[in-house]
Amino acid sequence: MWLNSLKIAIAEKDVDKLNALLDQTPKLNDREEIEEGMYLLREAFSIVYNLQEETSNSMRQIKKNLDFLKSTEPKKVSRFDMKS
Repeated sequence: MWLNSLKIAIAEKDVDKLNALLDQTPKLNDREEIEEGMYLLREAFSIVYNLQEETSNSMRQIKKNLDFLKSTEPKKVSRFDMKS
């Protein structure tokens, strides 16, 4: 049951579900289940790492875009007008 839920979470790339499943990791007894679990956990790690990289790249691009937009704004001149 846990392995099937893990497979679904990996297929959906659902990080919250993966996290919840990792908190509830059961003790696997069968060698085949253990090997399958190890493979799935490696795949889950890979998905989380790739999503983290994508987020990092997006944040970097947003910062570049903001810097560009700020550089195209006209400079505001502060002055104190005493002609009143």
